[in-house]
Amino acid sequence: MKRRKFVTVSAMSVPLISMFPASLSDIGRENRKGKIEKRTLGKTGEKLSMIGFGGIVVDKATTEEASTRVKEAIDYGINYFDVAPSYGNAEEMLGPALKPYRKDVFLACKTGEREKKGARRELEQSLKNLQTDHFDLYQLHAVTTMEDVETIFNPGGAMETFLEARDEGKVRFLGFSAHSVEAATALMDRFDFDTILFPFNFATWYAGNFGPQVMEKAKPKGMGILALKSMAWRPWEEGEERTQDKTWYKPLPPEEANKGLRFTLSHPVTAAVPPGHEDLFSLALKLAVEFEPMSDKEIQEVKEKAMKTTPIFSYPMQS
Repeated sequence: MKRRKFVTVSAMSVPLISMFPASLSDIGRENRKGKIEKRTLGKTGEKLSMIGFGGIVVDKATTEEASTRVKEAIDYGINYFDVAPSYGNAEEMLGPALKPYRKDVFLACKTGEREKKGARRELEQSLKNLQTDHFDLYQLHAVTTMEDVETIFNPGGAMETFLEARDEGKVRFLGFSAHSVEAATALMDRFDFDTILFPFNFATWYAGNFGPQVMEKAKPKGMGILALKSMAWRPWEEGEERTQDKTWYKPLPPEEANKGLRFTLSHPVTAAVPPGHEDLFSLALKLAVEFEPMSDKEIQEVKEKAMKTTPIFSYPMQS
């Protein structure tokens, strides 16, 4: 039996109709005139801005550009910032830019390391780079395979560092990001994480059957649900000119981006982290201020578009 079959079929067989149109009644919402809405983060007691600042926005930025981009986010009411060592020099640029606001924001970081020593090394370096003594949320980054899951939880695995760091006060909450249904489900079965960061996207949801089963499993656990890829469209085609250097997928064009973002935020997610390109992030800020949940007509329209789209993720994961 292949590893991807490890997760039971019953956990994956969630009818799409059961999850969307989704109700926002189970999530606390705080509307703020002229600012981005805040939502509750699962059982943590925290309230985060509905849009998150992905640290890659300041990758390759100058010191002045990084400060300007962070200030723009703060002015819109953003209090959720997320970064990782793999985002080029984003940590080094975000640390100084965020320092004046650190006490008022929720700072999340990640590690791609799967073993204890590597996770500890990245944690300590990230704390130094971000010029902070703790992270509000520390996450396993981009877990995809069952081999990753096993390594993380085996003796000497990254979870040992996570638990120790929480006891030391260097991290407050524990979470993960995942790029497969299989890994996300397995991680939720193995540990009571506070949050999940996962691709919830119109095309992957409908055309890829990727996402409903993860949200269905996370909700009753009281997890804070954070979303990736809300403004993604499809894979780049072979030979196609890549107009965005910070996205490995083709983003939705500006005139369609609002539908993608609203699709994601019409679900009971706390926040969506837009693509890392600075222009797309600024667009997301402007769109989110005017957010309204999707109507039945709009839901049908976005589903029809999705079914004509090649999704960037699908379930089951291809071997």
